[in-house]
Amino acid sequence: MILEAVMLQVKPGEEEAYEAAFRQASPIIAATPGYIRHQLQRCLETPGKYLLLIEWETLEAHTVNFRGSPAYGEWKALLHHFYDPFPTVEHFERVETT
Repeated sequence: MILEAVMLQVKPGEEEAYEAAFRQASPIIAATPGYIRHQLQRCLETPGKYLLLIEWETLEAHTVNFRGSPAYGEWKALLHHFYDPFPTVEHFERVETT
């Protein structure tokens, strides 16, 4: 399992519209082969700051299956205009399990 982690900063005053757009975009990513689950967390200390966590079966499920698909264009159109600055996407793999 690969964990995609993205710290998002939404433009001031756009939080409500962003959350509505994210709800609309969620089924788009969920339909991707290799997708497992995702969650969006709102920061309590910093207005407009969010943490997006997405679990994928493999790195390629994200980088090829999703980003290489027409669905990514829909996702991008719904969400990318809310971000300032544009976020950095990072991928993690579990080192130890308990």
